[in-house]
Amino acid sequence: MTGLEHWLETPAGQYLLEREYAWFDQSVGDVFGYHALQLGLGSLDFLRASRMQLKLRSDVDVALDFFNLPFDSCSIDLAVLPHLLEFSGNPHQILREVSRVMRPEGRIMLSGFNPFSLWGLRRLASRSASAPWHGDFISLARLKDWLALLGFEVAAGKLCCYIPPFDQEKWLNRFSFMEKAGDRWWPVSGGVYCLVAIKRVRGMRIIMPSWNGLAANPLAVREYNKPPCRKTNDGTS
Repeated sequence: MTGLEHWLETPAGQYLLEREYAWFDQSVGDVFGYHALQLGLGSLDFLRASRMQLKLRSDVDVALDFFNLPFDSCSIDLAVLPHLLEFSGNPHQILREVSRVMRPEGRIMLSGFNPFSLWGLRRLASRSASAPWHGDFISLARLKDWLALLGFEVAAGKLCCYIPPFDQEKWLNRFSFMEKAGDRWWPVSGGVYCLVAIKRVRGMRIIMPSWNGLAANPLAVREYNKPPCRKTNDGTS
């Protein structure tokens, strides 16, 4: 079990996990396909509401190298990445590899800590080497830029966890009013963001010859249909 998984057992972690589970359960249940993959936090099942036939979780169902996934290109319909990117050495490379294995129109779902929030301030103030405060929190704008460069279109999103990350449950309860107030008054400052992005593949545009011009000139039609020249042994065409 990773340090982050241990932290998720604390009151603040349970508060976060409850809201993320609700979002993932609703989001993955609406995606159709055959193959779903969870990368990160393998001991927790963020695919539990998915109706896909094959569901794999890293470190539980299969051992994975996130930088070199053992799957064919264009073979995965759904990939969920709960808090994976901010605790990896090269998050952009992970996204690139996930993009490789995703089918066209496949969906990727991510969650991450928002650096521009009370949770981000806690990270700056704590200077702790323990999870989750040692992570490299990625801004929402930066993540959207990475996804766009890889051909993904953000289709939906949500911010949550507006209560400060108190260590004690009694303080979380006392400030519970901030959850509803945050959604209404400062929605961009939630401690956690969740995103759905769709892999878009642009179709090729086939350029046809100008048949009208060729039809008006029989010689041009014969020249257009003429097979390509081949060189003979003596060098003539």
